[in-house]
Amino acid sequence: MKTQLLCTFTTKEHLDDTVDSIQEAYTIVFNKIYVLQDENNVTDFLCTYNVEAKSGVDYNDVSGTISLHRKKHSNTLYTINALNELIKKLNGGVVDTKFPIEWQHYRNCILLTQHNEIKQLNTKIHKIIEL
Repeated sequence: MKTQLLCTFTTKEHLDDTVDSIQEAYTIVFNKIYVLQDENNVTDFLCTYNVEAKSGVDYNDVSGTISLHRKKHSNTLYTINALNELIKKLNGGVVDTKFPIEWQHYRNCILLTQHNEIKQLNTKIHKIIEL
């Protein structure tokens, strides 16, 4: 079975409601939701979880949800756009899919783009919700 990693952004105040919305909208593979906390803004949370990947499925059933990829050995989460921006930044403005990334420099973080610029959020596990 092929899975897709999703991430839903929320706040400490709305965490329980967000987790409920995730469970109502999706069938969670592996029965776990990882709740990560933004180390720079401790009231901001990210819920990450896997769903079964199906062609043509809209993963926007829950507001504030994006699709991610993960490098397991460094626990780096990233969007494809962020990866391309990172490569451009490190490679003199050139996107080269073979450009080597030193993932240990991005340990325990999420790489996103904001206004076509790379944004790095350092995270730590707040809790793991077993469903």
